[in-house]
Amino acid sequence: MILLLFSLVLLPSTFANFTELTFELPDKEIQCFFEEVEQDGQFSLIFQVVAGGHYDVDCFIEDSRGRMIYRRHKIRHDTFVGKAESPGVYKFCFGNQFSTFTHKKVYFQLQVGEDVPIVPNVDDTVSPLTQLESACVSVHHAMKTVIIFQSQQRVRALIDRLHAEDIRTHVIYWATSETIILFLVTIGQVILLKSFFTEKRANASTLKT
Repeated sequence: MILLLFSLVLLPSTFANFTELTFELPDKEIQCFFEEVEQDGQFSLIFQVVAGGHYDVDCFIEDSRGRMIYRRHKIRHDTFVGKAESPGVYKFCFGNQFSTFTHKKVYFQLQVGEDVPIVPNVDDTVSPLTQLESACVSVHHAMKTVIIFQSQQRVRALIDRLHAEDIRTHVIYWATSETIILFLVTIGQVILLKSFFTEKRANASTLKT
């Protein structure tokens, strides 16, 4: 079992701790990622298998006390949103133990914490927002939507690229096999035709004697 410690990427201060990663999961192995979560902190995990075998993996999450708070077996994709009951380092793991020789490629997004409001007290109704504050909030929400859309597009592009590469590999193997078979058939035909002429020459020599 391989435990992989991954340093999470921090987006600008208006966003929560956010990780986006595509990695290869070898057969019969487990890879884990660790992130510290504060008390009552919210976290979400979104993942999808983009290549390999039947496009399925095991996934489980353990809290800082080692308790299993999420576990799924042989699934292609899923989304989990949780809240930390105890602070500390949480473990997010993906397993491919059930595969004998098939590697998997897994894409996942991990967000820890909530976004910091771009405008303080934006949810309060004490005073209305100014035009500038409203514009900032609108831009902030639009940026989040664009980020989600771009992430979805990257996953789709990755799946399409891997599928195209797989088709290309199959086409190359098929073309190579056809070339080898055609070459062997040609050699066989030449040998067969040559044997016919050899037999005729042998018969002609017998008749002359």
